[in-house]
Amino acid sequence: MAALDKAQVIGVIGAGAMGAGIAQVAAQAGHSVKLYDNREGAAAVAIELVQKQLNRLVERKKFTAEQVKAILSNLQVAETLGEVSQAGLVVEAIVENVDVKQTVFSELEAICSPECIFASNTSSISITRLSAGMLHPERFVGMHFFNPAPIMKLVEVVSGLVTREDVAQTTYETAAAWGKMPVYAASTPGFIVNRVARPFYAESLRLKQEQVADCATLDALIRHAGGFRMGAFELTDLIGHDVNYAVTCSVFDSYYGDFRFQPSLLQKDLVDAGYLGRKTGAGFYSYKEGAIKPEPVVVEPTNGEPALCIALGNLGVLSGLVARLLSAGVGVDVGPVSAQNVLKIGDATLALTDGRMASERANNEQIENLVLIDLALDYEATTHIALSRAHNTSDKAFRQVVDCLSAAGITVSELQDSPGLVVMRTVAMLANEASDAVLNGVSSVDGVDTAMKYGVNYPKGPLVWADQLGVAYLQKVLNALQDAYGEDRYRASLLIKRLAAQGRSFHE
Repeated sequence: MAALDKAQVIGVIGAGAMGAGIAQVAAQAGHSVKLYDNREGAAAVAIELVQKQLNRLVERKKFTAEQVKAILSNLQVAETLGEVSQAGLVVEAIVENVDVKQTVFSELEAICSPECIFASNTSSISITRLSAGMLHPERFVGMHFFNPAPIMKLVEVVSGLVTREDVAQTTYETAAAWGKMPVYAASTPGFIVNRVARPFYAESLRLKQEQVADCATLDALIRHAGGFRMGAFELTDLIGHDVNYAVTCSVFDSYYGDFRFQPSLLQKDLVDAGYLGRKTGAGFYSYKEGAIKPEPVVVEPTNGEPALCIALGNLGVLSGLVARLLSAGVGVDVGPVSAQNVLKIGDATLALTDGRMASERANNEQIENLVLIDLALDYEATTHIALSRAHNTSDKAFRQVVDCLSAAGITVSELQDSPGLVVMRTVAMLANEASDAVLNGVSSVDGVDTAMKYGVNYPKGPLVWADQLGVAYLQKVLNALQDAYGEDRYRASLLIKRLAAQGRSFHE
C-alpha cells in the first residue's frame, strides 16, 4: 500500500504539545493540516508556537524562511470539528480518557468520508478498546508519536483486533513519507516501547534499594559503560515520577500483576512525598538553586605498574578490553584455554559477570581472588566500568585489576557483591522483555530493536545486543538472576530458551 497522497488533508484533534507537533510533522511533509481543539483559541496559539519554533530553526539554518512560510501555509485552525470532514486521516491527541476519545471518534465517524482513516496517538489505552464503539472499527489504528513529535523519529503503528491490514500499511507508509521510522505493533499494554523499557528503570531502582551503589554511581555506569543517554534516576527525574510511576503501575495492572513489571517502593515514596523530579525541584537529585549534583563513587588507583594480563581462552565480548589494554601498553599474554570471557591480571582472575554473585561463583568454581567486570557497550571506548569481588578476594588482587584498567584510561566503581552488576542485568532484562514481545507477536525482532533505538534513544536494539553477547550467555545470566532472587520476575523468555537450545540468534 502507498502512503496518503500529499493532496489529502490531515486532521489533528488536540492542540497540546503532541497534537501541535504532529500537525507540524504533517505540514512539513506537504499536507494541508486542520488543527482542532475544543478550547477556544488553543489551536491558534499552538500554531503561533510552531511558528516561533520554526523561526528559531531558521536562525540555526535548519530551515529557510521560504520553507517555514510554506509549512505555516499548510497549518490551518479548524474552528469546529466539522471542518476536518474532508480529511483522509484524522489523528487524535487529546486527554488519555477512554470515554472522551470514544465520543470524539463517534462524532468524526458521522462527518468524515467512509475512506477516512482514524488514528489515536494514545500511549497506554488499548486500540481495540477505543474502537469498540465505532461503526467501522476496522479503519481505526494507533499512530503513537514520541515527544517531541517533530524531532523523535519513531512512530508505533498499532493494530487493534479488527484493524484492516491495508489501513495499518497505509498508516505505516504515510509515517515513513513524513520522515519517521514507523514500526508495526499489536495492541497490547504498553505497545512496544513502554513495555520493553520498564526494566531500564526497574533494575537501577532495585540496585539502589538494595544499597548496591548510590544514584550518581549507577547513573554514571549506565551512561559511560552502557552507552545510554541518561541513567534511570536522571531520566525519571526528567520525565516526572508521577508520570513514570503511573505508567509502570498501568503496565503492571494490565498484565494482571506480573512481577516483571512490579513498581518500585522507592519511586512510590517520592511520589507520595511530592518529590516528582525537575518540575518540583527535587527527586532522586536536588534541582534547587545552588544544588550540586553528587559525583559517582570511584576507586582511586595506586598508579603502580600494571600487572601482566593473561587471556585464558575465548575472549568473547572482552576482546575489546584486551585490545584496549594492548594499545595502552599493558602487557598481554595468552594462557591455556580454560574459560570464556576470563582474564588473569596479577593475582586476580577477572571475569565477565554471568549473573552470579562474585562470592557464589568463586565458591562454585574454586577461584581465588575473583573480580567480576560489568558489561560495556564498547570496552575500547568506555571511560567507566563497574567491578565487584568475592568475599575472599584480597585488596592487593583487587588493586591490581584497578591499576590495570586505570592504565588504559578506565575509571572503576566497586559495587556491593550483587547478581549481574548494573549494565549486564539491565541489558539482559531489556532483551528478555523484547524477546517476550516478539514471542507474543507484539512486533518483529527488527521492529522491537528499531522501536527502542529510535523511541528512547538506546545505543543499540536490545536483541542486537543479545546476539552480540550470545543468546545462550544471556539465558545463563537470566537463570542466575532468577536463582539469586527466587522470583518469577527474572524468568527467561521461552524464545530465548528456544534459540539457545537451537544454537541460533535473534537476527538469523
